[in-house]
Amino acid sequence: MNASFLPNPVAPRLPPTNLQAEQALLGALLANNRAYERVGEFLLAEHFADPIHGRIFQAIQRRIERQELADAITLKAEFEHSGILEEVGGTAYLAQLVSAMVGIINAGEYGRAITDAWLRRQLIDVGENIVNNAFGADTTLDAIEQMETAEQTLFNLAAKGGETGGFVTFERALTEAIKTAEKAFHRSGGISGLTTGLRDLDRKTGGLHPSDLVILAGRPGMGKTALATKIAFGAARALMDEARERGPDVVPKASVAIFSLEMSAEQLAGRLLSENARVSGDKIRRGEIEQKDFDRFVQVSRELAALPLHIDDTPAISMSAMRTRCRRLQRTKGLALVMVDYLQLMRPAAGTKPDNRVLEISMITQGLKALAKELSVPVIALSQLSRSVESREDKRPMLSDLRESGSIEQDADMVMFVYREEYYIQQRKPTQIAFPDDEKFHKAVEKWQADMETVHNRAELIIEKQRHGPTGKIDLFFEGEFTRFADLDLHHGDAD
Repeated sequence: MNASFLPNPVAPRLPPTNLQAEQALLGALLANNRAYERVGEFLLAEHFADPIHGRIFQAIQRRIERQELADAITLKAEFEHSGILEEVGGTAYLAQLVSAMVGIINAGEYGRAITDAWLRRQLIDVGENIVNNAFGADTTLDAIEQMETAEQTLFNLAAKGGETGGFVTFERALTEAIKTAEKAFHRSGGISGLTTGLRDLDRKTGGLHPSDLVILAGRPGMGKTALATKIAFGAARALMDEARERGPDVVPKASVAIFSLEMSAEQLAGRLLSENARVSGDKIRRGEIEQKDFDRFVQVSRELAALPLHIDDTPAISMSAMRTRCRRLQRTKGLALVMVDYLQLMRPAAGTKPDNRVLEISMITQGLKALAKELSVPVIALSQLSRSVESREDKRPMLSDLRESGSIEQDADMVMFVYREEYYIQQRKPTQIAFPDDEKFHKAVEKWQADMETVHNRAELIIEKQRHGPTGKIDLFFEGEFTRFADLDLHHGDAD
């Protein structure tokens, strides 16, 4: 065959490296240890493409951090003592590195060039793993889980390789604190964060604040979902009102995301409709509604439809999938609040296999806190409580009742418990068979009715932990018929 018809051979592509920058940086470090200040915060031995350079950097790093001199002479002695001098190129190579030094002023740039090449190599490895997993039939992960794993790997790489953080001047921090105080001063109600729609809760907390992880916990039947939905609805309505103040056609600049792992989106929407239309959800399910109720539905649904609320009812959603969807929503619609109902139904990031349930919950709460910080939005996560509450005389929850993991308390910026005494008193309704005569039975019933009257339509929201403010109890109004929470007007005994 004629050679002119042969295809041009494709040269193999080599992984990205910058050996010249590695040599120049090591030379700068050996010539002047102060150059380490420019790279010590972000550069690691594993970032070097040449493993010999990595070992030399590790030795330099170790000596400098012990406040010892690291130059060609001290390193030669250390490598000789360890028996690895020849492995790192011998005395001649150490001298060559010193001669490769261009200047310590460029050390930071060399370090960033080395890190950049390392990140590119990691990206190549991630890409190869994605391709191999997609082709492989023996993998235990399906396509969706593979995408979540890839996304989580990229996120971890970005977190590990990104040169973020560092000191902020006190002047800048003070300026931000003044801006927050100014916002609270000018805003009605005197809150600096996002409103919860509950007056007394806003007064106690100053609203919901960016980067905070808020845990709302309670036993079954206490109304956790109803209260969390009330807060999400209140925040969405505030965002809508703020937009309408700027103009009738102005779109809210941010939205509220609800991840409902237990209830379907339709059920959650039905709850909001029932609460705002003041029609019993039980009657809705049985179809026992009149024309006027249906007309009210239509009117209320039009008002609710405009709210910037987004519901994701994917069951057992993973942390990585949630993060991806929140990022997408923040990019397209803006994001002001994330609500998760509830965290025990979540899965940790795809590809992670914790040894036990406690570790799994710990990974989820850490992931939710990281999500709040990354997106700079408050995250409200509902949590179950252990059954130990039921064995006590006073059934008000405590931090130790948080189910399955102490890390929930540790990672949360605020922990709130919802408690309704009415729920427990109702279960203690006297039965005639338990009393020897009618008189004692009637007295017991009268006492029970008096106790029920005292706690009827009452709920307590107990703030047990608040990193940025006081703890304490907030009294709320609760209408069981509509599963509706509201502010309690103690002077008139009803909701505002």
